[in-house]
Amino acid sequence: MKSTVVSATALFLALTGHPAAAKPIVDTAYPYTGPDVPVGDWVNPTVKGNGKGFPRLVEPPAVKPATANPTNNINVISLAYLPGGINIHFQTPFGLGEVPSVLWGTKPDRLHRKATGTSHTYNRTPPCSAVAVTQCSQFFHEVQLHHLKPGSKYYYQIQAANGTTASDVLSFTTAQDAGDPTPYSMAVLVDMGYTNAGGTYKQLVQAIDDDAAFVWHGGDLSYADDWFSGILPCTDDWPVCYNGTSTHLPGGGPVPDEYKTPLPVGEIPNQGGPLGGDMSVLYESNWDLWQQWMNKITKQVPYMVMPGNHEATCAEFDGPGNVLTAYLNNNKMNATAPQKNLTYYSCPESQRNFTAFQHRFHMPGAETGGVGNFWYSFDYGLVHFIALDSETDYANSPMKPFARDLKPGETHPTPGETSVTDSGPFGAVDGSYDDNKAYQQYQWLAADLAKVDRRKTPWVIAMGHRPMYSSEVSSYQPKLRVAFEGLMLQHGVDAYLAGHVHWYERMWPMRANGTIDHEAIVDDHTYIANTGRSLTHLVNGMAGNIESHSTLEEDKLLDITAVVDQENYGFNKLTVHNATALTWTFVRGDGGVGDKLTLIKKEQSCKSSPRRRYGGPGVLFQ
Repeated sequence: MKSTVVSATALFLALTGHPAAAKPIVDTAYPYTGPDVPVGDWVNPTVKGNGKGFPRLVEPPAVKPATANPTNNINVISLAYLPGGINIHFQTPFGLGEVPSVLWGTKPDRLHRKATGTSHTYNRTPPCSAVAVTQCSQFFHEVQLHHLKPGSKYYYQIQAANGTTASDVLSFTTAQDAGDPTPYSMAVLVDMGYTNAGGTYKQLVQAIDDDAAFVWHGGDLSYADDWFSGILPCTDDWPVCYNGTSTHLPGGGPVPDEYKTPLPVGEIPNQGGPLGGDMSVLYESNWDLWQQWMNKITKQVPYMVMPGNHEATCAEFDGPGNVLTAYLNNNKMNATAPQKNLTYYSCPESQRNFTAFQHRFHMPGAETGGVGNFWYSFDYGLVHFIALDSETDYANSPMKPFARDLKPGETHPTPGETSVTDSGPFGAVDGSYDDNKAYQQYQWLAADLAKVDRRKTPWVIAMGHRPMYSSEVSSYQPKLRVAFEGLMLQHGVDAYLAGHVHWYERMWPMRANGTIDHEAIVDDHTYIANTGRSLTHLVNGMAGNIESHSTLEEDKLLDITAVVDQENYGFNKLTVHNATALTWTFVRGDGGVGDKLTLIKKEQSCKSSPRRRYGGPGVLFQ
């Protein structure tokens, strides 16, 4: 998985669907010309900082070092399901000098078995040699435990190597076997960074303490790419900035009005952003900060992830004057540049093409016929869960491959023909880029759905980062529907979950033509799983991040929207009651319940023939 340098011809073959080249790569045909380490802090543009400008934030590592000045350390531990087992992922600043190893067993004082694994790395910017040992990860280790008993508790300890300190004896519980009718709850969240997420974090920890089985995070994991908020000048339409050309540091002269905006309940004001909270000013350090903050969750229960747009590259766009572009391309602060100059090659090589995302997690893509962390599936009790890549790997996806940039007669696009977010494809494309059926992801989804045994897993739930429907309408939505909605309806998927839009939104049950399935509505908080005819769509992109909420006037809400919350942060708790009923609860960051929906199977609902009523399209909830 290490970034690979390839020739233009080999790259073209890879990105036009050559079956032998489905493995993702980073193109280096044109050199990166920006600063060695881009830092979004004009006052103190150094890696570590020295108290001037914004402080470099820290979170405790997964393992407390045995010495005051460690030479290596286990900073992050993250669990993930495998078919019949578990993947133990952990991160260190430097290599181990040997294969990673874990002692494990069924009792905490009898870890009689040993498993070894593999390690991988990439040339991150900045390297860990320039950052504090206990706040930097550059080497990533995977140890897999197979053939475990379902629904069983196991204990493990990561072993010390090359200066690291061994972990405490930790534990995990394997997934329930497919078909196990035991009720359970799990957490679903999307769009969660470090800022404005304190309330959600607190409620997530509480949910796990209350026996939530696992967490499913649908993309936009750390908002690492928002390091550039320290470079963008504040404007009326993009108030997310720190100390760029038109603002001043808090406490160092006049305080901009943006910093005076009250925070949501439960959030603590700090120095880092106009709405309070804080984050780092370096791309990689944002990942380190967020992952170490999440250790309390990720080392207790499996943390399943998928890609969002904020994982793709070091930046998505620029602000007025293109100050970021001038900095990345020319290493000039407070300068300007043409908008067209922000290209794929503007980002450092290690910050392109989902590189950090590929290394910092291990999802069961390969183990379930999918691809890496991008698309995969897993069973837990009565539910078959499907993770999709809504960013790349379908026709007219929002992040396009280089092949889309090519002009007639070219074998490789020029920098000016590329976009900063160009990414993928991560699977093969056997045919035209305009044909969804040519994509490996589509073919995998069709095969995966065809194999579902509804006698064991009567519920099928899919999630992608971007929604198919929302009152916040966007051009990607019809393309996403064309790619996957038909397959989902054909195979009776019960619900599609998403985020990306930074609010909570529950749609009425939706048919393929974008109309409401009134027959599937029992009442305001109960839908029927009208298998094959409609889908339940839930959007919750408001776990908390520096970009804050999406907003829309009430009179602009579409008829498809049943409930909208544009004010609170939080996550969804899914409770699987049995083969005919499950409940979604929107848990707000303050601990309150923002919304609740029960989904029932049609066969059971017909017996009682409930009177169907609902509050009407566009019910606004705040």
